[in-house]
Amino acid sequence: MSGYIPTLEQIDELHHKIAPSKEAYELVHTHCVIVATIAQQIARRQNALFTRRCTLPKDAPEWGDRAAQHNADDGTTETTATPLANPAASLTDTPDNPTSAATAPATQPSPDYLVPPTGGVTGGHVPPRLIDEHLVLIGGLLHDIGTYRVFKHDGTDGEPLKFSGKKYILHGLKGYEYLLSEGVDESIAQFCRNHTGVGLTREDVIAQDLPLPPADYVPVNLEQEVVMYADKFHSKSVPPKFLQVDAYTARAARYGEANKRRWLDLVAKYGVPDILLLATKYHMRMI
Repeated sequence: MSGYIPTLEQIDELHHKIAPSKEAYELVHTHCVIVATIAQQIARRQNALFTRRCTLPKDAPEWGDRAAQHNADDGTTETTATPLANPAASLTDTPDNPTSAATAPATQPSPDYLVPPTGGVTGGHVPPRLIDEHLVLIGGLLHDIGTYRVFKHDGTDGEPLKFSGKKYILHGLKGYEYLLSEGVDESIAQFCRNHTGVGLTREDVIAQDLPLPPADYVPVNLEQEVVMYADKFHSKSVPPKFLQVDAYTARAARYGEANKRRWLDLVAKYGVPDILLLATKYHMRMI
């Protein structure tokens, strides 16, 4: 670890430091808060599934049936686990990665602006380890901090906020570089770099002629993948809005069947969050 892990107060300071205007801050920061909240809901659901699995003998012949029954008793729908269609998007938790330790998720008080992560998540399947809920919170709050640098109109020129279509794909990399320049640890900065779409591979970058250095921009641990997935349920469009599974499925399909399959694999893996509570709280439409 060569950098620092920011506190919630420091995260807000990082947003204010890079935001070109109050309007830009409110748009981007609110989106990050929403994504962090959804990501925590998903992580908490995953941890509940993992914990209940651990109460069953792993060598019991009825293990799978009983695990499914636990989910049924919880009023949720269990889905069949399917691997990500893109091998490059597979998780690479390693002993050298401090975020991959299978330890109980850290708990710290959340700021008042965060909705408690109590929303329901339907479906999903048992993860290979516990997910660090506090790390998911930090990653969610910072994942889109690079979007301040891809505005065409950033609130300082009297025009309505508008992102640059040509530069927008760079927002993950710009956020990654910004956090590193501020001394934030690589493990946190990667939440920016590795969340675009459902995981950009080197092949995607080349095939789509994207203005990015050819490389894999995919999650390298469960926490990053959870934030990437949660991000797809909310859009920073002006005005911002929430997306249901079908709405993002249509978006993913624009980039080919393989991209759509990656998305649907994530839906099966992590389940479907109930975004109605947040849409109501923030008075945003849902499509």
